[in-house]
Amino acid sequence: MSNFYRAALSLCFVLSIALAHGETLNGTPPDSTSSIVNKTASLYMVEEGKTSFGAGKVRDALIKFRQASVKDKYSWRAVYWISKCHYKLNNYGLALKYANLAMDLGKEKVTDEIYYTLGSTYHRLGNLDTAIINYQIAMDKLTKLRSFDLQIAHNIEQCKFAQEILKNGNSFERIRLSGDVNSGFDDYNVLLTNGGKTMYFTSRRSNTTGGGLNPDDQLFFEDIYKVEWNAATAEWEDITNQLGKMNSDGFESLHYISSDTLSGMITWNTTMMDVKKTTRVSDICGIKKNNKGTWNSPKAIKNKSINTSFYDGNATLTADGNTMYFMTDRKGERSGCDIYYVEKIGKKWGTAEPLPEHINTKKHETTPFVTPDGQYLFFSSEGHPGLGRFDVFVCKNLGGSWSEPVNMGAGINSVNDDMFFTYSAETKKAYVSGYEITGGKASIDIYEVDMSTYVFPK
Repeated sequence: MSNFYRAALSLCFVLSIALAHGETLNGTPPDSTSSIVNKTASLYMVEEGKTSFGAGKVRDALIKFRQASVKDKYSWRAVYWISKCHYKLNNYGLALKYANLAMDLGKEKVTDEIYYTLGSTYHRLGNLDTAIINYQIAMDKLTKLRSFDLQIAHNIEQCKFAQEILKNGNSFERIRLSGDVNSGFDDYNVLLTNGGKTMYFTSRRSNTTGGGLNPDDQLFFEDIYKVEWNAATAEWEDITNQLGKMNSDGFESLHYISSDTLSGMITWNTTMMDVKKTTRVSDICGIKKNNKGTWNSPKAIKNKSINTSFYDGNATLTADGNTMYFMTDRKGERSGCDIYYVEKIGKKWGTAEPLPEHINTKKHETTPFVTPDGQYLFFSSEGHPGLGRFDVFVCKNLGGSWSEPVNMGAGINSVNDDMFFTYSAETKKAYVSGYEITGGKASIDIYEVDMSTYVFPK
């Protein structure tokens, strides 16, 4: 097929898109200097951007939609998709700005799904009344099937639940960690050792090992970092990711360290790397220190009920090292991500089993953390009643069964994703990872919460 013929087909395709939506290219707004060629090019760029967006390459898509908007500054489609990209990138203020601009440009032609975009954005920004109004308009205008796919009714329930919880104020105050911890990139997943004076955490900042970008989400790969508490300055300082062989050019996240700090469990993923030994997806790996006190290379647990061809990670263990809880998406088509547990039999792990259905819902449960005594399990879920997307919940080990999960409440939970909750009995402090919205943009940050007055559920 000749290049001319391909170009002709592409032109026919984008023209058919415009005509299908009742638009014409032979007329422009009175104050517009956009030519038919520019309008056609803009439509074509929007379709290219949608392809990248569907493949998860949101940043590539955003560039294409911006180019489309430059070609035709009256294109509501380009601006609408810019809004969707910013929402996907957690830039909620910018998502709202461009959604409103798309409404102004499109008038009655704009897609009805923009009301869902507005509802979601207002929800993330904490404007719950306006979020509910837009969610309801979206539900009224869209088909029942599309409303179900977008979980609009569930989102309205979350808004109403948040209103009920927030009217009594925050149960906790969470304080954003200063010093060398939060970077402006995504920082999360705290683990404390040395009596709370040494902190490990995960980050996707620019100086990760290898400095590579994940081709899927176009963010830097994960690395594990360590910082020390400086009592004189009251800051976390001396950050390093030079941790022996713990970090590679791929994804690494540390979730457990033994009380003697000589061994641990990490989630390891090297599928994107050009190396001889790669993981199948994300695997749970053991890691040990050598005689020199540095970390050796991770080794995947050889147990087919723990590591599968699906995502397996976020392992948390009791103090004796004999009970492990972890997350997996091995039954993702039926119930999203679930939390599994497995016990050690002698020196080997037994068969991993899912926690009961009153904990694992049909939606996602993730980032479990078990207290060292095994009495309490904290986890994040989007399936239990919450303020917005993922909330942190806690349940108590009743000896052979688990209590009903309890929402940790406002302060720990927000209208955005709240995950990677950990608790230190030594310091009576908890750490949770969530979003800090600054100037319309957001990244995941680590927050500290005073738990000294918290009464654990009976």
